[in-house]
Amino acid sequence: MESSSLSILTFYMKSVYNATDMPSEEEYDYIVVGGGTAGCPLAATLSEKYSVLVLERGNVPKAHPNTLVASGFLTNLVEAEDDDGDTPAQRFTSEEGVESVRGRVLGGTSMVNAAFFSEADNDFLAKSGVEWDMDEVEKAYEWVKSKIVSYSNLSTWQSAVKEALLEAGVGPDNGVTTKHRIGTKQSGSTFDNMGRRHGAVELLNKGNLKNMKIAIHAYVKKIIFSTKSSNPSAIGVIYTDSKGKSHKALIRNKGEVIVSAGALGSPQLLLLSGIGPKSYLSSQHIPIIHSQSNVGKFMADNPRNNINLIIPFPFEGSGAQVVGITNDYFIETVSYSLPFAPTTLPFSFYPNPLTPPQFSLASIVEKIVGPLSTGSLSLASTKDVKITPHVRFNYFSNPIDLARCVSAMRKVGEMLETKSLDRFKYKDLNGARDFMYLGPPLPANQSDNSAMEDYCRSSVTTFWHYHGGCLVGKVVDGDFKVIGTNSLRVVDGSTFVISPGTNPQATLMMIGRYLGLKMLKERTN
Repeated sequence: MESSSLSILTFYMKSVYNATDMPSEEEYDYIVVGGGTAGCPLAATLSEKYSVLVLERGNVPKAHPNTLVASGFLTNLVEAEDDDGDTPAQRFTSEEGVESVRGRVLGGTSMVNAAFFSEADNDFLAKSGVEWDMDEVEKAYEWVKSKIVSYSNLSTWQSAVKEALLEAGVGPDNGVTTKHRIGTKQSGSTFDNMGRRHGAVELLNKGNLKNMKIAIHAYVKKIIFSTKSSNPSAIGVIYTDSKGKSHKALIRNKGEVIVSAGALGSPQLLLLSGIGPKSYLSSQHIPIIHSQSNVGKFMADNPRNNINLIIPFPFEGSGAQVVGITNDYFIETVSYSLPFAPTTLPFSFYPNPLTPPQFSLASIVEKIVGPLSTGSLSLASTKDVKITPHVRFNYFSNPIDLARCVSAMRKVGEMLETKSLDRFKYKDLNGARDFMYLGPPLPANQSDNSAMEDYCRSSVTTFWHYHGGCLVGKVVDGDFKVIGTNSLRVVDGSTFVISPGTNPQATLMMIGRYLGLKMLKERTN
């Protein structure tokens, strides 16, 4: 990346401080806990008129160069470390044993994802528990898109999969659009034509940086409350820096604490601060500030099942650009260039063993709508906020989710039979042509419900679109205010009843901008 381009992309660095350099106590109008996908646009918007402190537990993206380019996407996931690491993606494992990651960098998961930008479906907006001003929703989406979204030409693999979706009956062809429409489309991406990522962190550049202070390596331990009124009022937070030193940040009159720490971090912080089920807090010896039975409940994660194909010739890697949308599931795809031959390949794969070909890896992945299956979250530690909470998602506990997976994987099977994907097969020494799989192929008899259900259960992994824990209507109200408290909101995916559209990042950014403008308007009035 050219230095001139880098300086533009990192203009926000003027407002970034290591938490070790922060005062022991300071006041702001707003404190945003979590500089992630929703927190960045929210903070930028509020800073237009008021002072804002953003507390981010991770580092800045330029400290992790792989977050800035499309070619680093897979590396970010593979090299993710656990609680004590300093990687931009933090590894954790659900209680079902499914490995996943969460963002740990300024910009949040928008800096480590596949960059797909697609807006929420109408069903999500209707069932969200929020009374949306749809004109303002559209303006907020446009504000985000104008800053960070690109529409690149389709890569070799993405173009082929789009044709395969249409050939398999996932129509109509909706062209290029970020809108959620049944059929197949190319959507926007936060990767530009040069392969550079433009995540939520760049939205900070649109704020008033003189009003904004961003502290990195800042670990918020608890929210501070005043209990002088009938409802406890948030008045600030306590956070520690990388050296373990404690800091206090307080809000001024009419200010607010806004928790945007993600679907795992937000319910975790509420529980650590004494907001949660009374019996659970008592069992953990946490002083009860406000009894709220639904904190940490209704946790959900969209299961991902995918087919991985080893392609016997090289082509450019690609983040997600294309999606097939139905009422029950979505199908997307990504591809990677492999600098080495996969060790699982049989000898017969090589036409000439002395000069093995180059390879590519392509994945066709499905995500079911919803999901309807839910689980819960509990603290792994009451002392150390760095330790990821225990979480169980109960994948496929609702039979509708399982039926949707079966339907989606059958559609993937149909795609593999299309002419559009035929050229990605290999030919062995006997002249037979077939796909080479990395991991299990689909069952031979895809009409066998039992076999397909077993396949879905055994091959389940995550789409990284987990949500819940602080649901609208159960933990927060329609303005994202924590019910039964004052001066405290939660603004992130933990408030979602279902995952929005095909991919949530567009909606998270929209909500950050939307709510920021609404808060400014309410405060002015």
